Amino acid sequence: MAEQHQSASPEIDASLPHSARIYDYWLGGKDNFAADRAVAEALAAAIPTIRAMAAENRHFVHRMARHLVVKAGVRQFLDIGTGIPTRPNLHEVAQQIAPETRVVYVDNDPIVLVHARALMISTEQGRSEYLHADLREPEKILQDPALTGTLDLDQPVALSLIAILMLLKDADDPWGKVRVLMDALPSGSYVAITHPTADFDPEAMAAAVSSATQGGMTLVPRSEAEVARFFEGWELIEPGIVPVMAWQPDGGGPSDPHAAYYWAGVARKP
Repeated sequence: MAEQHQSASPEIDASLPHSARIYDYWLGGKDNFAADRAVAEALAAAIPTIRAMAAENRHFVHRMARHLVVKAGVRQFLDIGTGIPTRPNLHEVAQQIAPETRVVYVDNDPIVLVHARALMISTEQGRSEYLHADLREPEKILQDPALTGTLDLDQPVALSLIAILMLLKDADDPWGKVRVLMDALPSGSYVAITHPTADFDPEAMAAAVSSATQGGMTLVPRSEAEVARFFEGWELIEPGIVPVMAWQPDGGGPSDPHAAYYWAGVARKP
């Protein structure tokens, strides 16, 4: 069963938009506030298909989890930027195949914390934990009892960073923050990333960035080369860094993979 190691829930600031609640709104959820809906609608005005793009990120998580559990034998996941739970959750997908799988979820939205307590229930054989933390402080994530008591960092771990790195400005050094986490994982571990980009439609993405900025939210699209920097030193698995809809390691794919403005990739630590 999921456990949390915080003595009290942090306060929710409903006046500030949060990415987890914006995604919740796009995906048809009800755990969002006026500030979240305002930014969500402004982004949708800039990119009318953005709701479908949010759903494509969830589909990627499911494909990635199934592939790593079945083909790579992964039994441990560290998912940062979890968002409000939308079933099936990562641990449900993985544990359906391998019930002993262990998953640690990380997010910094108090609403996610509340839902994690109720919905992130593990199999008896495995374990599902949630910790309230920020990607900007990777050392704290690695030292948290929720992580150290759940994951064995001497065994391979799949680090999942889905549509989260866009919230860090270049000045925050997202590459350095991610590298701290990657360096803590042993050989045979994996990292999975999706990241919005202006490569497919610069005008629409510029409008989205402007809308997010006006709403008080950071949104940093990055190029294929900038996304590739996150994977440096690790071995990309097929099909490499591709549009998120085209990340289909078992073949197939959509007729227009550029319809979702995200790069995606999964890499293995040598």
